Amino acid sequence: MQSMQATLGTPTSSALSRFSTSTQDKSSTAGQTSSTGPQPSRPSIIPPPSKSKGWGTGASGGRMRRIIAEDPEWSLAIVPLLTELCIQHIVENFQNNPILKQLLPEHKQKVLDHLSPDLPLAVTANLIDDESYWRRCCTQRWPVCHVAKHGGSWKRMFFERHLENLLRHFIPSTTDPALILELLPLCRNYVRRLRVDQFLPPMKLPPRPRSGELSESGSEAEVEEPATDHYQLGDLVAGLSHLEELDLVYGVKDCGMNFEWNLFLFTYRDCHSLAATIKACHTLKIFRLTRSKVDDDKARVLIRSLLDHPALEELDLSHNLVGDRGARAAAKLLSHSRLRVLNLANNQVRALGAQSLAHALAHNTNLISLNLRLNCIEDEGGQALAHALQTNRCLTTLHLGGNELSEPTATLLSQVLAVNTTLTSINLSCNHIGLDGGKQLLEGMSDNRTLLEFDLRLSDVAQESEYLIGQALCANREAARQRAPNPSCFLSPITAKGPENPAG
Repeated sequence: MQSMQATLGTPTSSALSRFSTSTQDKSSTAGQTSSTGPQPSRPSIIPPPSKSKGWGTGASGGRMRRIIAEDPEWSLAIVPLLTELCIQHIVENFQNNPILKQLLPEHKQKVLDHLSPDLPLAVTANLIDDESYWRRCCTQRWPVCHVAKHGGSWKRMFFERHLENLLRHFIPSTTDPALILELLPLCRNYVRRLRVDQFLPPMKLPPRPRSGELSESGSEAEVEEPATDHYQLGDLVAGLSHLEELDLVYGVKDCGMNFEWNLFLFTYRDCHSLAATIKACHTLKIFRLTRSKVDDDKARVLIRSLLDHPALEELDLSHNLVGDRGARAAAKLLSHSRLRVLNLANNQVRALGAQSLAHALAHNTNLISLNLRLNCIEDEGGQALAHALQTNRCLTTLHLGGNELSEPTATLLSQVLAVNTTLTSINLSCNHIGLDGGKQLLEGMSDNRTLLEFDLRLSDVAQESEYLIGQALCANREAARQRAPNPSCFLSPITAKGPENPAG
């Protein structure tokens, strides 16, 4: 114990150095005093050494220094400003007490930058218009975001995709319709387009018919319709005051081994409900109903509801079962609407349906695009359309690919090319134009100055004719480029074989 006290009491080298320095300072001060003369005596500033002994005192009488532990809460950080504390409090309590419009612009932006994207829509929908906040909401929820498809608005994109997701997963008789209708007051001012590529049927499907009740082909037309149909869009669309585009597919994605024909059944009740919905939507400009097995009867019901529609500009019923009767209904629509784009691709339209469309097209002044690819109008329907184009002065795009067309249609189209001044794109691919038909088209192109695209792939046209047609298209495109205020719009490749597109 005595040796430990001796060790603890021994003064350190640093203490000795400080003591020697203090002694030198005092001696120098004393020298200065003696040189200037006698001075009054002063009390000594060195305290007398302590005489107490025990812990902390060495054998030489020196005092041991104490070691005090550091305060774990002490920090060098500057105390935050009151405004920062207020902003932090607003962010943490925004859900219960949303304060935003009363703030200064710089404080408002700080609050928006720190708000969570998971806040309830009832709080943020009609309060926050900042695009950076809605961008964070979109990117957190969806890995791929094409905001250009939603008018460049992140807020519009969020509400459109959120509503589409609810519709895709709505199960009739299981999901509460209020889940969708409660969203209407929040999104009615932002949703302009709905693209729903799936409508789920009810959970309880009707029992399968007995084996003797089905035909050998197992046709889906013989399967009874379910008692409850898909989600009815009437109330939803009526509440969307700015809806302009409706793109629907009545089917189920990724059904796997649970396949049933009823999963892909667009029922008559669905059809009549949808017809009433689109008729009441006076802001609708684009209506698409594809891959939904829409036959003639259902197409007629839908088109009848669109007659004299005040805003409709595009109708797309492609990839369905529309035949001649449905095509006649579409022809009537051309005379009773402002339709500019009609798409009946991949249906069952034949010559009679094409003739009805041609009769309406001859007197139409609005339609600019007609798509009849992958039908079977044959030469009888193709010639009727060619006759109509000799008087039509508004159509710019015509797609007749895969329609069993041959030389007679090509002969009449060559006459159209010589007199028509509005057509800029024609597609005759996958037909049987033949060598003589190609020569006829080449002769018509020699007098044409407006056609910019001419697709003749897989049409049995001679390579020389394709090359010369391509040369004529190049000349037309160059002339159009020089006339256009924005020449870059003519840089896309042509589709006929030529020096710019040798592969055809």
